[in-house]
Amino acid sequence: MGTARNSDSGEVRTELPEDLTEVSDFFRAIGKQIRLLREQAGLTRKELGEYVGYGEHLISAVERGVRTPQPELLVAVDKVVKAGGLLAIAKDDVVSARAKARVRHPAWFQGYAGLEPLAVEIHEYSTLLIPGLLQTEAHARALFGMRQPLLTEEVIEERVTARMARQEILTRWPRAIFSWVIEESVLQRPLGGWDVHEGQLRRLLAVGGMRGMAIHIMPTAGADHPALGGPFTLITPKGRPQNGYIEAQQSSRLITDQEEVRIMGARYGALRGQSLDVRESLALIEKMLGER
Repeated sequence: MGTARNSDSGEVRTELPEDLTEVSDFFRAIGKQIRLLREQAGLTRKELGEYVGYGEHLISAVERGVRTPQPELLVAVDKVVKAGGLLAIAKDDVVSARAKARVRHPAWFQGYAGLEPLAVEIHEYSTLLIPGLLQTEAHARALFGMRQPLLTEEVIEERVTARMARQEILTRWPRAIFSWVIEESVLQRPLGGWDVHEGQLRRLLAVGGMRGMAIHIMPTAGADHPALGGPFTLITPKGRPQNGYIEAQQSSRLITDQEEVRIMGARYGALRGQSLDVRESLALIEKMLGER
C-alpha cells in the first residue's frame, strides 16, 4: 500500500493498489451473459460483431468484462440472439454503472480530480504528454496501454472512462477559462501510431477553435525557456484561492501556499509570452497534419 504525506504547502501521494469493485463485477456478469447467449445462438464473436456493427476484438473484450458495453450494444445483441429483452433491460443499469466507474481515478490524482469540476480557471503547462482534458479516447487508451508496469485491461478501461468523463467541464456553461502551453516536441511524438496521433492533432484543432480555449505551442527551437523545472497546472476553484498542482512518476503535490502559487503563475505568464499565439499554434498543428 502507498503512503501519503501532508504539509502546509500541499500533499504527496503514491498510488494505491487497484481493487475490484462491484462495478467491475457487474460488467463481467453482463459479459458472461452475452457470451452464453451468443453460444446458444450458434454464433462466433466475429459473426455477432458483423451483425451488430462491432469488431470481434471488442465483442471479446465485452464478454470478458474488460470493456464497458454501450447500452446500444446490449439492445442490438439482444435482438440478434433473441434474448427476449434479457440484455436490453439492463441498459439503464449499465449507464448507472458507467457513471460510477468515472470516479475511478488513481489515488494520487484524486485530490486534484476533486477540484477540477469546481474550477473557474485552469492553466496547464505540458512537457511530455497531451494534457488529459485534450486527449482523445484512442490516445488515452494507448497511453495507459503502454504504461510500465503493465496495467490490467480492467484498470485501463477504468482510467480511460475516468479521463473522458473529466472532459465534460469543457462543454459546461458557464464555461471556465482554459489555457494550455504544450511543448512542440509533444506534438512530434506519434504515440499510439499515426492514426491515433492524427486524431489527436485534429482534436487539438477542434478544441483550439472553441471560444474560451487557448492552446499555445512552445517552439522547440527557442534559445530561451522560463520553466525548465517540469510541467505544472494552475487551478482556481470557484470562491477559493488559486492552487498549483504538479505530478511525476505516479506521485503528486497539490500546492496551496500562495507564495509558491504566485511564482508558478509568473512562470506560466512567461511561458505564454514566449510561446506561439493561438493562431500560430493552430497553424503549426495544421502544418503537421499536412506534412504527413
